[in-house]
Amino acid sequence: MKLYIAEKPSLGRAVADALPKPHRKADGCIYTGNGDVVSWCIGHLLTQVDPEAYDPSFKQWKFEHLPIIPEKWKLKSVATTSKQLSILKKLIKQADQLVHVGDPDREGQLLVDEVIHFSGVKGNKLKQVERCLISDLTVNAVKRSLQQLRSNQDFIPLSTSALARTRADWLYGLNLTRAYTLLAQKSGYKGVISVGRVQTPLLGIVARRDKEIEQFVSKPFYEVLAHCQVINQQKNEPSFTAKWQPSEACAPYQDTEGRVLVKALAENVAARITNQPATVKSFINKNKKQVAPLPYNLSSLQIDAAKRFGYSAQQVLDAAQALYERHKLITYPRSDSRYLPRNHHQQAKYVTQVIANNDSAMQEAVQGANLSIKGRAWNDSKVDAHHAIIPTDTKKSINTLDLVSKNIYQLIARQYLCQFYDDYCYAECIAEIEINQGLFVSKAKSKQSDGWKILFPQKETESFLPTLKKGQVLHCERGEVLDKNTQPPAFFTDATLLAAMSNIARFVKDPELKKVLKETDGLGTEATRAGIIELLFKRQFLQRIGKTIQATEVGRKLIESLPDSLTLPDMTALWEMQLNAITQKEQTYQGFVFPLQDQLGHIISKAIADGPQALINLPASPAGFKKSFSKRKSAPRKATGFKKMIKASTNTKPKTKRAVTK
Repeated sequence: MKLYIAEKPSLGRAVADALPKPHRKADGCIYTGNGDVVSWCIGHLLTQVDPEAYDPSFKQWKFEHLPIIPEKWKLKSVATTSKQLSILKKLIKQADQLVHVGDPDREGQLLVDEVIHFSGVKGNKLKQVERCLISDLTVNAVKRSLQQLRSNQDFIPLSTSALARTRADWLYGLNLTRAYTLLAQKSGYKGVISVGRVQTPLLGIVARRDKEIEQFVSKPFYEVLAHCQVINQQKNEPSFTAKWQPSEACAPYQDTEGRVLVKALAENVAARITNQPATVKSFINKNKKQVAPLPYNLSSLQIDAAKRFGYSAQQVLDAAQALYERHKLITYPRSDSRYLPRNHHQQAKYVTQVIANNDSAMQEAVQGANLSIKGRAWNDSKVDAHHAIIPTDTKKSINTLDLVSKNIYQLIARQYLCQFYDDYCYAECIAEIEINQGLFVSKAKSKQSDGWKILFPQKETESFLPTLKKGQVLHCERGEVLDKNTQPPAFFTDATLLAAMSNIARFVKDPELKKVLKETDGLGTEATRAGIIELLFKRQFLQRIGKTIQATEVGRKLIESLPDSLTLPDMTALWEMQLNAITQKEQTYQGFVFPLQDQLGHIISKAIADGPQALINLPASPAGFKKSFSKRKSAPRKATGFKKMIKASTNTKPKTKRAVTK
């Protein structure tokens, strides 16, 4: 008997629909016509035991226990789903062959793996476990996936990466939350100081931006424009403007951004160029192209939905998950990839026809699509466990959907369709002009053809610049001084906060780490970012003011109270790099977790040595805050694990530590 283990019931039902009939539904599983069985997890069926399971004394929060580091990690069943775990264990024992059908991501891989290992699967049976990757819940797509099974052994690095992350999060969150809560309580604070390796740096980014805005002092600066005219009265061409580029000699009068701060200097330049000849030093006229944006991954979908509709990250994730699971209208939504496998191009005809069927507003866009175009989106080398989010071939009118789901589907469909449109073409002109020994630059841009941008109607700003030649003499009619003022950075919004999490290198302080971080290295993962933001709202560390996201007073004071190493994204960004390296077999579990354990000891020792002084100014905890943590004191973070997947080059194991220097 072959047993298919899905991550959740909806995925299990989709798998069963693609297997031979007749089906017989039983408690927690479905028997198929050929004798195989489909069962499922219900999210995590296993969770990390509470600290007191390692030692009863850990139930009380004391400095001398820290850091708590299990010598041998233990799991327990989740009370609400223990029945389903029992069903799975029984079926796993009966099965001759196991097929892992977790979601195609890091967490989905670990979630099913941990059940398999917890059930005692070993030897050849473990080695022969197969992996089914499903990104599309339509029957035809699931059948294709079932015909392309891979060895689950290929995904050990992905599972090990997930294991390292969950254990590290547990170690970091539990130990530091206990340490700083105990310190705060010494100063009279009544709440829990929740510290997490992602949530705390994210709060730090917001709190620092708020403080920067609060302390911002606007300063005046000045720009000079030259109004130039082609000397040819017959053509009667309109004038155009060129912007002054200050020379190095002006540096003492500029700020770090190169803005001129002395008005007298700007006025002098404007006077010197008025009614003067102007010589064209260079003129570049290029035809340029802009390729279509790639299909969405989750973050880019959330960012666009926030910009266009003001949706929160969680709203978008919830709508996308429903479109995937309930309606089967889109592929797997928690994807971090923006590329598609090359063979998927063969399905374009059917997918585009279904888009036109499902949404009458898209019919014209489908008719204009050129399905012979096969651009950069189809790239096998950039597709691993999952691909970009695109529509499926399920026929269902989107008029039956709620407004949020309808808007999200349309975004995904439009982004997919633009892959079958020509490039956007435009002309760009740049002129460098010398006037009385000063350099001025003029730029212009004009559209040549819409290409894919026809699907995103918006008014294009075009500017004028006549055709010029090098050495041509023009006339500067007058110089104009523009009075401007520096502007503070903007408060974060849903879109900009997600963008910040997706490209964390911009906020990293360590110059060496900044060098090695990729532009795509982020804070958290595609699947966790929405939840992290919502968690900070739930704990009343963040608040919404209009369309902006700002830190609350408690949130700001918390960041001011903690050491920079915990509130900057540097360490978390490094973690994500190392976790990705584990996935790529470039880093080991031990090489990641063991240094972290040592680091925890140093952080806690320093926190105790410094004392609670930095936490004295924390305001009283917000209403309901303490209550929200009452159930989490023993285990601030859920984590999972199994021992088989982390055999290391060394047999050394960490021992449970119970004391550090006071």
